[in-house]
Amino acid sequence: MGTPEFAVPSLSAIFKSEHDLISVVTIPDRKKGRGQNVSFSEVKKFAMAKRIDFLQPDDISNEDFLEKLISLKPDLIVVVAFKILPEIIFDIPTFGIFNLHASLLPKYRGAAPINRAIMNGEPETGVTTFFLEKKVDTGNVILQQKIPILPDDSAGSLHDKLSELGAEVVMKTIDLIDKSDKNIPPLIKQDDSLSSKAPKIFKEDCLLSWDDLSVKIHNKIRGLSPYPAAYTRMIDKNIKILKSRLTEMRSESEPGVISISDNKLLVSTKDNLLEIEELQPEGKNKMSARDFINGLKIKQ
Repeated sequence: MGTPEFAVPSLSAIFKSEHDLISVVTIPDRKKGRGQNVSFSEVKKFAMAKRIDFLQPDDISNEDFLEKLISLKPDLIVVVAFKILPEIIFDIPTFGIFNLHASLLPKYRGAAPINRAIMNGEPETGVTTFFLEKKVDTGNVILQQKIPILPDDSAGSLHDKLSELGAEVVMKTIDLIDKSDKNIPPLIKQDDSLSSKAPKIFKEDCLLSWDDLSVKIHNKIRGLSPYPAAYTRMIDKNIKILKSRLTEMRSESEPGVISISDNKLLVSTKDNLLEIEELQPEGKNKMSARDFINGLKIKQ
């Protein structure tokens, strides 16, 4: 069960394995854009390309869908980036249902673990597989694997790394369940006292506050790039800030004041100047800071 691109490497790994992939469950098709063209989920695109049977229930609690799922007689259900499931589904597969989450649970429970980890300046993250329980992201842990968050990582680059790592851990989890005595591997109970939340990102979360420390602003930009993207206001328009670089130059102006030096676009923060390297003005394509400066036609 899955929807976005993040789930595709795991689906591909299962498809290529010796295990029998009975069916895929994903969201219904949607109409997008002015032309209302039909859009498929990335998981459906993969399933269609590989001729895998797929289900697209409008309501995962619907009786017809549940009867179809029961009729498939699955040994195991794997969930990667899908909806919150009703408890009635938990008991359908013989050996249970597990989820892949893009954090080291119990840290960063919620919808945006990749974004929030970078935004909070974490030095590492990883993936976790766990059996589903009623409360979201709280089930007993099966496996975890860590990776460092590099200084130049963005949400986009970390997403890709974790999706590939996740596929490896999903396969290890399936093999472990398959080979374990009574198909129940050793489990680790999550310590709720160590938990943290990773709530969904909304537009208001993306607005930059230049009177923060430069490292905090920089991490926010990284954690929201390329999507949904941090932004600032300039001349009554939104400008997305997609890439920045920390400097050791002290700010001598009020936070938010822009300066240009040696073809570099610099913004004052609470402590140091922050260099903007890539941005996207409202209604335009993304561009380098140099191209943006050239477009201003300002003599330095």
